[in-house]
Order: sequence, then C-alpha cells, then structure tokens
Amino acid sequence: MPKQKTKRAATKRFKKSATGKILRTSGGKSHLNACKTRKRKRNLRGMTVVSESFQPVLKRMLATY
Repeated sequence: MPKQKTKRAATKRFKKSATGKILRTSGGKSHLNACKTRKRKRNLRGMTVVSESFQPVLKRMLATY
C-alpha cells in the first residue's frame, strides 16, 4: 500500500498546536474592511481552534505533518 501524502492545501491553511489540536486562521478579513469595527478586525487576527468533529478529517489530511 502506498504512503499517505500530505494534502498541500491543508498544510498552508492549518497548523498544529503544542497540545495536538488543529488551528485555523479566521476568515472575513481580506476585503470590505472599511465597514468593520477596529475591535472586530483585531479579533479576526488570531488563530482559532477547529471544531472537534472536523479534527479527525484534518489529522488525516496532515498525515505526515
């Protein structure tokens, strides 16, 4: 059986935390920013944890990660 390859798109979008959870960047900050408040844009900067139901799927995508 061949080795499982890492999905390259997934490695660019997701990151593994020290505890093994998968992190993602917040969406909705690339355009239409004039109408968004400073607080909203500031809160979109950080990374957020991916939901528990989607974690096993992403761990398979990031197999060699």
